[in-house]
Amino acid sequence: MKKEWIRPEGSWVALITPFDQKGKVDIEGFKRLVDFQAFNRTSGLLLMGSTGEPTSLSFDERKEIISEMAPYCKDRIPVFFGVTCGATEATIELAQLAQEKGADGILLTVPSYAVPPPHAIYLFMKEVCQSVEIAVAIYNNPARVVANIDPSLIIKLHEECPNLVADKEAVPNMAQLTSVFEGTRGRIKLLCCDAPNYSLILPTLGIGGHGTANVTGNIAPREMAELSKPWRSWEDVVRARSLFFEYLPLMEAAYSSTNPVAIKAMVKLMGLPSGDPRPPLPKVEGERLRTLEEVIERFRLKEKYGIG
Repeated sequence: MKKEWIRPEGSWVALITPFDQKGKVDIEGFKRLVDFQAFNRTSGLLLMGSTGEPTSLSFDERKEIISEMAPYCKDRIPVFFGVTCGATEATIELAQLAQEKGADGILLTVPSYAVPPPHAIYLFMKEVCQSVEIAVAIYNNPARVVANIDPSLIIKLHEECPNLVADKEAVPNMAQLTSVFEGTRGRIKLLCCDAPNYSLILPTLGIGGHGTANVTGNIAPREMAELSKPWRSWEDVVRARSLFFEYLPLMEAAYSSTNPVAIKAMVKLMGLPSGDPRPPLPKVEGERLRTLEEVIERFRLKEKYGIG
């Protein structure tokens, strides 16, 4: 087994999947987004997480994204690919493709719609972890997949699968995060989402968590990089508290519609490759679009990043 795995901390941006004017996956646009993130201090990227619309991508499209983007990210920025499919066999196929193409790791969720019982979740994740030698991160998001991954399962998997290096939590329940952190004695890298209605960032960093797996970094990578730094001094605490409230309007805008509807609109407004979400997700129009544009202008993001 590989001994030196990437162990995520800081700001890991859950990247959108850009589409061209015909609605096809825009690989060149993907490369531009990767360059934008690498240049602007993002610690790592998550491709084909929920922000990347994986359920609207065909299996061949997902293979194409892995095959094209894993080599492109190499030596530019660490990258984990979401590989969960409805079946274990297909998930393992994508996981092994990611390893073959040089990805740093994979991202595992509970399969959508299936709602498997806890023991089945454990067996699924263990089998996928053991099918590869690259790093694995769990993504717990019961709002999307219904089933919650109990902390005891994460702790057990961490003990049995050395390449399970990180846990991204998107739950409005700090007891979940504290249980994972305590049960793994802080050895698993604990990341949280940046959804403002959960407000997990400050308490996650406060218990010793290691950063964020965030959506807002698609448009504000430097801001999220600063906010997501692990706390190592009292000055870090004061700085993070100030930054959280300063950037709260950006996070609220990024989550003002079902993810990734709002953030894709904001990426497009920034002049970066985006395209519209695939139906049935709608695009943002009218007054709601103007509201998002006002937030971008308020923070002078185009000027700050030299776009447009």
